[in-house]
Amino acid sequence: MFAQFIASMFASLSFAALFSAPKKQLLFCGLTGAIGWVVYLLCLELGTSAAVANMIATFSVTLISRAIASLRKTPVTVYLISGIFPLVPGAGIYYTSYYFIMNEMSQFSQAASDTLKIAGAIALGIAFGFALPQAWFNALRRMRAE
Repeated sequence: MFAQFIASMFASLSFAALFSAPKKQLLFCGLTGAIGWVVYLLCLELGTSAAVANMIATFSVTLISRAIASLRKTPVTVYLISGIFPLVPGAGIYYTSYYFIMNEMSQFSQAASDTLKIAGAIALGIAFGFALPQAWFNALRRMRAE
């Protein structure tokens, strides 16, 4: 699991650098993605489905992103976009389009269904994370200042 933590941290950090995140924030972008991936792996080990694991991991990434953004006084999207990068179902999207092009409709529908569930779970995780009041995250900054 440690190797996957490092790999997801490097992937998130690289994605953030590719999209010009501020250099001072790159380490935090990488940590956000790595923590989200570890949460995802832990959920899978506990027997949840991939969609539920993605939703829980995305929720945790959203909470971490909001907390770091409040503490570092930067926009949440800097951490959130790079943090969800390891959770995005890239292989699912690839296989969905591959099966469609190859006219294998039964496999296409299965891959599309799985991919849409994961994409929806990511959207729900972000929505649930942003449903919490900003005052909670601002309290972290005030506690740190004291």
